[in-house]
Amino acid sequence: MERFIERLLYSSRWLLAPVYLGLSLTLLLLGIKFFEEVWHLAHVWSVSESDMILGVLALIDISLVASLVVMVMFSGYENFVSQIDLAEDDDKLGWLGKLDAGTLKLKVAASIVAISSIHLLQKFVNIENTPNDKLMWFVIIHLTFVVSAVLMGVLDRLAFAAHRDDGGADGKH
Repeated sequence: MERFIERLLYSSRWLLAPVYLGLSLTLLLLGIKFFEEVWHLAHVWSVSESDMILGVLALIDISLVASLVVMVMFSGYENFVSQIDLAEDDDKLGWLGKLDAGTLKLKVAASIVAISSIHLLQKFVNIENTPNDKLMWFVIIHLTFVVSAVLMGVLDRLAFAAHRDDGGADGKH
């Protein structure tokens, strides 16, 4: 009975596969939104300089979010469902198979900080239309993301320092 339950629990990891497939559909939606923003920017003669900057920042923001989705989708699948087997001649991402769950969390936190930075920069570019009290909250929220990401990195380093030191002594991880 115990073995049956363990195998059932282990097999249930495949319930995550549709979630990762769903993330791939969000890439399509982000791509559509990206090219919609490009279309708005294509009318460069009718766009002010600050609107052009805001548009470019929106494109950067979309690309950062899309990259984050790819990173979570692939590394999450590899960490929790199954290893991705690619043929030798296939184009393989350099980090594929090298991100554990802890490293993925740190990369997600860093990506959130980068995305928050873009949003904050957009507010500063458009500062005349942003009330001071809202601007203050944007800065506070951004700083909260920054502090959280730094603390996650420090905690990761402290929690896994012994493990990394042991693995580094004999070259094994």
